[in-house]
Amino acid sequence: MVWHDVGKISLDEVPDPAVRGPEDAVVRITASAICGTDLHFVRGTMPGMEPGTVLGHEAVGIVEETGPNVRNFVPGDRVVIPSTIGCGRCSYCRAGYYAQCDVANPNGPSAGTSFYGGPRSTGPFDGLQAEYARVPYAHTNLVAIPPGVTDEQALMVSDILPTAWFGARLAEVGTGDTVAVLGAGPVGQLAVLSARIQGAGRVFVVDGHADRLETARLQNAETVDFNAEDPVEAVRDFTGGIGADRVIDAVGVDAESPASGPAAEAITREDRREFEREQAQAAPRTGQDGAQWRPGDAPGEALRWAVDMVAKAGTIGIVGVYPPHYTSFPLGLAMNRNLTVKAGNCNHRRYVPGLLSRIAKGGADPTTILTQQARLPGVIEAYEAFDRREPGWTKVALEVSG
Repeated sequence: MVWHDVGKISLDEVPDPAVRGPEDAVVRITASAICGTDLHFVRGTMPGMEPGTVLGHEAVGIVEETGPNVRNFVPGDRVVIPSTIGCGRCSYCRAGYYAQCDVANPNGPSAGTSFYGGPRSTGPFDGLQAEYARVPYAHTNLVAIPPGVTDEQALMVSDILPTAWFGARLAEVGTGDTVAVLGAGPVGQLAVLSARIQGAGRVFVVDGHADRLETARLQNAETVDFNAEDPVEAVRDFTGGIGADRVIDAVGVDAESPASGPAAEAITREDRREFEREQAQAAPRTGQDGAQWRPGDAPGEALRWAVDMVAKAGTIGIVGVYPPHYTSFPLGLAMNRNLTVKAGNCNHRRYVPGLLSRIAKGGADPTTILTQQARLPGVIEAYEAFDRREPGWTKVALEVSG
């Protein structure tokens, strides 16, 4: 799956990847997935893509070939590929901050996170929505799949389950906490699971799509439809006026404004102008074609709700994606309420082994949120349906090869 321009993607024949260095591996991809982050690149809310970049940062597969310095994997091994890339030997990787590796990003130590299928600032590295992929620093960036864990389960551990787990860690979820999750997409759904495992007493989920709210309810989350009620007031009312102890933003820059209800009625002309300014900053150029590839019309809405919804002295964990040039945040209000705000790209490699082990022991099953499977030849149609947030398109797995 190749990115050509904002709003322009296609399924192309490209040269097979090869081992380029002694720490590389080539993996035959058996399953990949479409992530909301991929949609940012197509919509234009994450600029800086290089034409010709293969998309995708979630995959499982079979090792085909390794460089001479990869001594912990051999051809035939079944593996999951964590989304972010670390070298495994720098001080950041050794401390568990793989997303801030000093070595992996070709743009230099200060460039930030490297991941597959991203903008030029992240490498770029060709992505994983393909039949084969090159994995750099394979001794670190491959994780063996334990016996009894299916491809579908392992695929959820490539990105979205670790990201959700990381979001709950950023929010400092602990025993008995009341947690509000903003966004009932794939990461939001698994943030509910992660918060429960990490000790939450109550979990609220805020979204505007009935099918996604129903999926969250099946996890016993308390659901809030922002098109029917004011989410901030609802969470406050259900918590005796205090608010949630912890809030997880699993939405990001493509947030949508309420279409109806009291939250929609409360949006002022000044709010609309601010949303328009934020949109222009987040996506200077979009690929919108009618209802397709439409950026969210309220980029800062989730951040505002998070700051208003959390209890005084509470904690917010932000794992929804915001581009580096995005600057809008209600800092004054957060400071006045003594809030702790943490954000970042997930250090996937830190969490993947433990989460795989938990799944193998029957302690979690992330595939409950997997709603669609598509063959690679049908990937364009899958992208389009996922982008439109059609009912039943919460998480899409791509079958690549057997």
